Amino acid sequence: MSRDDDRLARVALTWLTEPGTRSVHGLVGRWGPAATLDLLLDGGAPDDALRATVTARLGAGDPRAIATEALARADRLATRLVTPHDPEWPVRVDGLTGLGPVAPGRRVDRETAPPLCFWVRGSWSLTEVLEQSVAVVGARAATGYGVHVATDVGYGLAERGWTVVSGGAFGIDAAAHRGALTAGGVTVAVLACGVDRPYPVGNTALFDRIAESGLLVSEWIPGSAPLRPRFLIRNRVIAAATLGTVLVEASARSGATQTLRRAIGLRRPAMVVPGPVTSAMSVGAHETLREYPESTRLVTGVPHVLEEVGRIGVDLAPQARGPERPRDDLDDEAAMILESMPRRGVAGVEALAAGAGVDLRTALRKLSLLEQLGLVGRHDGGYRLVVASDTAGRSGSGSGGADATTGRR
Repeated sequence: MSRDDDRLARVALTWLTEPGTRSVHGLVGRWGPAATLDLLLDGGAPDDALRATVTARLGAGDPRAIATEALARADRLATRLVTPHDPEWPVRVDGLTGLGPVAPGRRVDRETAPPLCFWVRGSWSLTEVLEQSVAVVGARAATGYGVHVATDVGYGLAERGWTVVSGGAFGIDAAAHRGALTAGGVTVAVLACGVDRPYPVGNTALFDRIAESGLLVSEWIPGSAPLRPRFLIRNRVIAAATLGTVLVEASARSGATQTLRRAIGLRRPAMVVPGPVTSAMSVGAHETLREYPESTRLVTGVPHVLEEVGRIGVDLAPQARGPERPRDDLDDEAAMILESMPRRGVAGVEALAAGAGVDLRTALRKLSLLEQLGLVGRHDGGYRLVVASDTAGRSGSGSGGADATTGRR
C-alpha cells in the first residue's frame, strides 16, 4: 500500500466512524487502513453498532471522495495531515491503547482508542512541541481566581521552556493559552472541530495567535462542526499527548474532570489546584482529589507542577515557609527567656530566669546572645525588648494574648 493510499484511508475512516473507535483501531492494526476501509464499505463491520454508523454516514457521501477533498482543502489552508508513519507523530498518544474502556455506558467512555491521524496548523513539529508539555484544563465559566491561576501557570510553564496544551475554550483553557503566549512560549490547542473552524468564535483572534507561534491540532477534517460529544472524545488526546494534566477549576459536571480521569487512567501525573470550598467552580476539582487520593496531587503553582512532571530529584519545589526571623534559630532556653520578656518595660535577670525556668548563669548567657541578635537591650539595670515585630509571633503578644510574665489574659 502506498503512503498516499494509507493517508487517504485514515482520513476516510476517521470521517466514517469518528475518532477513538476501538474496533476500527484494532482492524487497522491488523489489516491496515485501506483494507479496513474496504471491509467496512463492504458491510463487514465486526459489530452492529459500527455497521449502523457506517451505513448512516454513507448516506452523507463517499468517504474516499470526502477524504480527497479534505486533503486538497488542507493544502489551501496551510494545514498538514500527520499520521503514525510521519516523523512528527507524537508517539505518547499511542498509550491510549492501554487505557481500555472507561465505562460501559456512553460512547465517549468506551471509544478511547488512539487517533488514526491529526490535522495540524502551525509550523512547529508536533512531536517536538509535545515532548515537554503539560495540559492545563478547567471550567469555561471560570472565576477570576481560576483565570488568574491558569494564566500564571501557563506563563510560568512557558517561561521555563514547557509547552502548554489545552482545548481553546473560554475560561481556564484560554487563560492558560494566553499566559503561555504572553511569556513568548509555545502553546497547543487541541480542537473538537476542524482547525479552520475556530470554536468558540469569540476566541478566533486567540486561535490565530496560537497558529502563528504554536499549533492548532484536530482529529476532525477541516470544516467539521464542534459537536458536543466531540469535546469529550477530544479530551483523551489532551491527556495522552502530555506528560501531565493540571485541573485548575471544575464544577461538579465539568468535562475537564474527565480529562484528568483520562490522565489517571494512563498513569500520568494528575494535578489539581484547590479553590475556595464555597466556590461551585471548584467542587469537581475537590471531589476528584477525594475520589482519587492516591493518583492525584494538590498543586498550588508552577514549582509544584514541575516537581510532578520534571526531572526526578532535580525539579523540586522549594519548601513553603514564612519569612525568616532572628528568633527562628534560638535554642529552647533562649526562646524561653525571650518569651518571658514583658511587652513593655524592663525586667531584671532574676525575674527572667525564674519566668523561663533556668538558672541565673544560663539566663545571663542567653540574654547576651539575645542582645547580640538585637532582640533585647539593657536598660536601667535590666533588659527590655528592642524589636517587638520580631516577637510578634510569640504567645502573649498582640491583642488577646496572655501576659508574657504572668500568663494571665
